[in-house]
Amino acid sequence: MTETHATEPIAAYDDAPSLLPEIRWVAVKSRSARDAMDREFWLRKAAVFDRIAIKEAAAGTPDAAVNTAAAAAASAARQLVEYDTVHAGMSLRGTDTVTDEDCREYVRQEYSTWRSAGQQHF
Repeated sequence: MTETHATEPIAAYDDAPSLLPEIRWVAVKSRSARDAMDREFWLRKAAVFDRIAIKEAAAGTPDAAVNTAAAAAASAARQLVEYDTVHAGMSLRGTDTVTDEDCREYVRQEYSTWRSAGQQHF
């Protein structure tokens, strides 16, 4: 499977806080019981991993590391999709054709919507 790597800035993250406080927030929240993790957790976690993968690709990091970062971002993105499928009534129809990049794009779309709605407490 060939993974595409974004090397240009992603608009969804234009006004996002720096990565360090976001990583810290995800790390602290991940110590909670798994069933206590809400959509905000899965969204912010997926966005953190996506942003790291984008930075790795843009930095000219060796392909193996870029691929590892992209795989981690795709996994986190799929966790958000799974959460939304269970909790927001998303359909499972066609999920066999959904790519990792589709899931990462979904994260960007949802993160942008979340930020636009003023959900910015850190």
